[in-house]
Amino acid sequence: MNASADLLKELRIDRKSAPPPPTSRRGLWIAIAVVAALLLLAGAGWAFFGRDKGVEVRTATTVAIGSGGSSASVLDATGYVVARRIATVSAKITGRVREVLIEEGQRVEEGQVMATLDPIDADAERSLANAQLSAAHSGVEQMRAQLIEAEANARRLSSLVRQQLVSKSQYDQAIAQRDSLRAQLLTAERNAKVASGRLRIADIGVDNTVVRAPFAGVVTAKAAQPGEIVSPLSAGGGFTRTGIGTIVDMDSLEVEVDVGEAYIGRVQPKMPVEATLNAYPDWKIPAEVIAIIPAADRGKATVKVRIAIKQKDPRIVPDMGVKVSFLESAKPAAAQQPQGVRVASAAIAQRDGKDVAFVVNDKGDAVEQAEVKLGRAMGDDRQVVSGLSPGETVVLDPPPAMKDGDKIRLKKDEEAQ
Repeated sequence: MNASADLLKELRIDRKSAPPPPTSRRGLWIAIAVVAALLLLAGAGWAFFGRDKGVEVRTATTVAIGSGGSSASVLDATGYVVARRIATVSAKITGRVREVLIEEGQRVEEGQVMATLDPIDADAERSLANAQLSAAHSGVEQMRAQLIEAEANARRLSSLVRQQLVSKSQYDQAIAQRDSLRAQLLTAERNAKVASGRLRIADIGVDNTVVRAPFAGVVTAKAAQPGEIVSPLSAGGGFTRTGIGTIVDMDSLEVEVDVGEAYIGRVQPKMPVEATLNAYPDWKIPAEVIAIIPAADRGKATVKVRIAIKQKDPRIVPDMGVKVSFLESAKPAAAQQPQGVRVASAAIAQRDGKDVAFVVNDKGDAVEQAEVKLGRAMGDDRQVVSGLSPGETVVLDPPPAMKDGDKIRLKKDEEAQ
């Protein structure tokens, strides 16, 4: 009985004790926030990695050919900028360099001193020639004095011989002495002239120790330093220089290109040309054909063509690579008609047997397929008679699977431009 009573007491509810604390909801809210953050991250990841970014492409802009005087290219060629007037300046004599007064890139005028040589030997030669000239002049003066005395003696004896106061032989001897002194004076005067000429030659020798610019231009190379031996002739060794420096007349620059024999018939003298330097691909330089050299290169099967550059600019320097486009001669204004646009050949594709191009929309994120009508080839470009407008952006080398409305994105190098 006592055990049953104890069990019943344990089952009795103690209403006097405090109720248990309610369960906290803080953990529930933390769990909800974590789930929401994960959902947001998943959505952002899908938006960044899952969406279609489009095909990465390169683009180009169409250029109007129009009737404003532009001419189509009939032939493209490559060559180099050359100078028609270029000189490696050297001394006329062999000597040791005392001073060099030029540097690369310096502009010099005609006659400007570029360098000087050691003048010791030339100065000694000049001093000797000057002394010889002075001696010759002294000899002339001596002969003149003796001749004056002899002429006076001959006149005096002439009067005495008429009076028969002296013998005829004395008079003849005085005449002979006078004539001899006249001949000696003539010889002395000629010797003085020779000495004077020798002095002028010595002066030239001194002047040859000064090296001057033969024409106005720009120094492109400095070949000698003070203390070196220079000579107009090569000594066959490494201790003798043959030049002081190289000067280029920048006003004589022109372009020389090699044109294949099969296409030389398209080139004519005075033909307009558009030149593009490899260093400045966006700079179109007007030019003109000077002459077609009447000789072919058997090994390369090419003919050399000289082209005059009409625009002078310090950016154009010798040996630069250049690409030239030989243009059609300008037609009369009344006969010129709009000729469509010029576009890179890589922008033309084939779809269902038709020539098409893919034009980038205004937003720059999609393309529109445009059927085009092609004209003549213009070097690396192509004439498009219809289907494209000037200033439109087209895709270069479109993938075979590209179609109207496809998404695209520009390459990073083009986006940066």
